[in-house]
Amino acid sequence: MIELDKVTKRYADAVAVDAVSLRVDEGELLVLLGGSGSGKTTTLKMVNRLIEPTSGAIRIGGQDITGEPPHALRRRIGYVFQRLGLFPHLTVAENIGVTPSLLGWDAARIRARVDALLELCELDPAAVRDRRPAELSGGQQQRVGVARALAAEPRVMLLDEPFGALDPLTRDRLQQSFLSIRRRLGLTAIFVTHDMVEALLLGDRIAVMQGGRLAQVGTPRELMTAPADEYVAQLIGTPRRQAGLIDALLADGARAP
Repeated sequence: MIELDKVTKRYADAVAVDAVSLRVDEGELLVLLGGSGSGKTTTLKMVNRLIEPTSGAIRIGGQDITGEPPHALRRRIGYVFQRLGLFPHLTVAENIGVTPSLLGWDAARIRARVDALLELCELDPAAVRDRRPAELSGGQQQRVGVARALAAEPRVMLLDEPFGALDPLTRDRLQQSFLSIRRRLGLTAIFVTHDMVEALLLGDRIAVMQGGRLAQVGTPRELMTAPADEYVAQLIGTPRRQAGLIDALLADGARAP
């Protein structure tokens, strides 16, 4: 569904993404994982031409993305921003309906789509449809962001650290909700995160990036059992070490009088 062929992005003499080649199959969720400056968000944004590659090719459904205007490409790709990007002066319904309106959908179809998506994202349409983003909790706002990304019935979604600013309980609920929605709709998705645990829990495959290059691409199990280098091993080691510390705390508590 999504193919990157030796995609490179340069800024003057600096190389942000260096000859990255990736394939995301239909219905698959690929996680781009790495620290700040690894090139993961730049790679994501090149898929819908928010950033233009310096060289290389990107294809969606076998078609080169340069074959249509950027705005037309973006209208058929769902995008969930790192910092939401909801329009504060618009209601929830108006935010979700932005892309369908641009595509010329009639009002009745947009309203039906808005209500269906709110229910899909576990929000009560009657309670939130006419409210503005500032009147919602952070978790509710993020659910609206997901609903907006799904509004025009895309087959491809791009998500840029969508749950990073949420508290752990809300983050966990939204991760599970998103997995359910993606599987139900059969979406193909690229998900950017710097969180190893999130990557392991959500990804069908994980592409680890370092310094603009791919360090390893594999399933969570493959990364856990056969890290390609020391950097990947350190990433994998972090959740293992944390789990070990928690187990030790539980063991100490069980032994306490």
